[in-house]
Amino acid sequence: MLDLLKDYALKRVDLLKMEATEKGVLTVSTIILSVVMAVFALFFLILLNIGIALLIGSALDSNAYGFLIVAGFYLLIMLILVFAGKSIKDMISNKLIKMFNTPD
Repeated sequence: MLDLLKDYALKRVDLLKMEATEKGVLTVSTIILSVVMAVFALFFLILLNIGIALLIGSALDSNAYGFLIVAGFYLLIMLILVFAGKSIKDMISNKLIKMFNTPD
């Protein structure tokens, strides 16, 4: 009987190790996939912005103006985020709190 309990305990420990390994591997693979996707999204956004700047620049007959307009757009977004940052943070925090506190 003692041998059965010892065997059960060893198999249970092995099962827990396998489950932990599986969760760890899934987490690492998810992180790697997310990083790769983020890198490609970043390249896409950079090239898209360059394309928009060149398009605006060709319409204005000056590529410099196109890049300045795109840069100004991002400066405007940054200023909005700086001045409205607290309210945006509060809104996101409230939504996250509601999401995590809702019963399943």
